[in-house]
Amino acid sequence: MRVLLDTHVALWFFEDPELLGERARDVIEDPDTIVYLSAASVWEWALKRAHGRTSMPGDMTEGAARAGFAELVVTWLHGHAAAALPPVHGDPFDRMLVAQAQVEGLPILTADLQLGAYDVEVLRA
Repeated sequence: MRVLLDTHVALWFFEDPELLGERARDVIEDPDTIVYLSAASVWEWALKRAHGRTSMPGDMTEGAARAGFAELVVTWLHGHAAAALPPVHGDPFDRMLVAQAQVEGLPILTADLQLGAYDVEVLRA
């Protein structure tokens, strides 16, 4: 299985894994799952940290590397796909994650019910 983490899911995984449902933890911790973390999520985390809105110690990329997550870069194609999305969700980071999931054929592991309004597979966190 391959899965893209929503930013809050990655934060929960690192800060307080009990916030994740059992299935979500199982998916992330399954050695056969390729877990992707988007560069957009690292950017979003850095902004949250700069504004004191996360307590995650250290660096998200270091934690992601230790956890064996795969880096998902933001490409031009992702940018075009994000711009073409209908205006369901106003958060630009979530829109980018949806676009990346669509382009790369990945389900998104999230607790954000709004993402289900897009043409993308959503796994509940």
